[in-house]
Amino acid sequence: MDFTLTFIKLFFYGLFLASPILSTLILVIILLGQRVGRKEGWTCYDALYWSFITATTVGYGDLKPSIKLSKTFAVFIAFTGLICSGIIVAIAVDSVLEAFRVTRDIESIQATFESISK
Repeated sequence: MDFTLTFIKLFFYGLFLASPILSTLILVIILLGQRVGRKEGWTCYDALYWSFITATTVGYGDLKPSIKLSKTFAVFIAFTGLICSGIIVAIAVDSVLEAFRVTRDIESIQATFESISK
């Protein structure tokens, strides 16, 4: 349980520290998606949906751009989404490693105190 709580604290702290970068990347995805949506004649919601489906590289194919500029933006949105996902994965991996280190240190300290008290 100590590991899980430590991981959650570290993960959300890492997200907090990276929030300016992540917010900027998400804003870029939204704005480019809205631009594509306007060019393609989609509703704002459809454009938002399409931009995040593209950014996460899911790509259902129910909406697809037909204009060359929109297709170029789609590539940029996908690349931006990969960067955003990579940052989140890096934060998660670092949080796991740090949580292992912290909980291992706590366990070794507890073992030392237990051996001293016996």
